[in-house]
Order: sequence, then C-alpha cells, then structure tokens
Amino acid sequence: MANSPQAKKRARQAEKNRQRNASQRSKLRTFVKKVLVAIKEGDKEGARAAFNVAQSVLDSSVTKGIIHKNKAARGKSRLNAKVKALVLGAA
Repeated sequence: MANSPQAKKRARQAEKNRQRNASQRSKLRTFVKKVLVAIKEGDKEGARAAFNVAQSVLDSSVTKGIIHKNKAARGKSRLNAKVKALVLGAA
C-alpha cells in the first residue's frame, strides 16, 4: 500500500483513469458491435449509419489514448470492407 501522500494521490489518479479508460473501451466495443449486428441482419442503411458513428468513436479512442492508431485504422478498414460487401453483394 502507498505510504507517502504523493504515492496515495498517484494511486487515486490511476484508479480514476482506469475506470474512465474501461468505460471508453466498453463504448468503443458497443459501437463496433452495432455495425456487426446491422451487417448480420442485412440492414444496409443501418450498417452504413452505424459504421459512420463507429468510425468517429474509433478516432476519438485514438485521441484519448485508449487504442493505437494502427488498431483503429485496421478496425475501420475491416468494418468498411464488411459494409461494402453487404451493400455491393445485395445490390
């Protein structure tokens, strides 16, 4: 356990940041799942709309340091490919 006042403060800050990051990570996963659910249901417009929202959530997660920029780029690319396959495949 932390003894000095400085160490106690750092422990409080670390816990606060951990909870905030967990919340942001959960939000990110939720929005990605919304895109995947729309794709699975075959909802073209819903998938496009959900993808646009998920894209901005991924970008904001990078800005906040939740995920690496390459992971966000990879996630956006894969989601976009699935949305395109749904739209073009059913067209």
